[in-house]
Amino acid sequence: MSTARSIVVLLSYLTCMHPLTVIAGLAPAPFFSCTDYHCDEGETVTLSDDQWQRVVSLFPVTENPAEERRQIRRAIARLETEVGAITGTWRDLAKNVAGAGLPGQLDCISESKNTTTYLQLLSRHGLLRWHAVEERRSRQPWILNVHWSAVIRDLRTGRQYAVDSWFLDNGEPPFIQPLEHWRAGRRFDISEESALQD
Repeated sequence: MSTARSIVVLLSYLTCMHPLTVIAGLAPAPFFSCTDYHCDEGETVTLSDDQWQRVVSLFPVTENPAEERRQIRRAIARLETEVGAITGTWRDLAKNVAGAGLPGQLDCISESKNTTTYLQLLSRHGLLRWHAVEERRSRQPWILNVHWSAVIRDLRTGRQYAVDSWFLDNGEPPFIQPLEHWRAGRRFDISEESALQD
């Protein structure tokens, strides 16, 4: 490669790619995290550059949206672990079995808000290439049984996916499934997600 071409390639990297790398690697601005039922209480969380870099490292370049959804599952789990150690939500158990009022226990309202916050952080830092973050959605199979989830949209197909961390303990990868399956109350199937190469 000629010297002139090498210089052009280097300048292209420095002006286009390098700033994206730097932005992705810098810790996000402080953000609010719910710490109880209904998100009545919460606290402002500040992550260090090292903590955020552990999240960024989960996003090598992917070839399709299904791979990115698997990255998102791991990143949400990592963020729950990092944030939980700061706010006390590391105590959060799956569903509502621990009951309201216990320190660090979250319901689906708080889980969906926190997960949406994490997804927005990933998006703002350029880590989501195949998905956009949507507004939270609810399902209501019975009048007194409303359930909430964070939602992402596949940019290629337009299909929406629920990202639901409420079913699992703090720090476990959330369920991601097509929104219509989530609304129907269909069980999450990892083999199904692995096959979704749309």
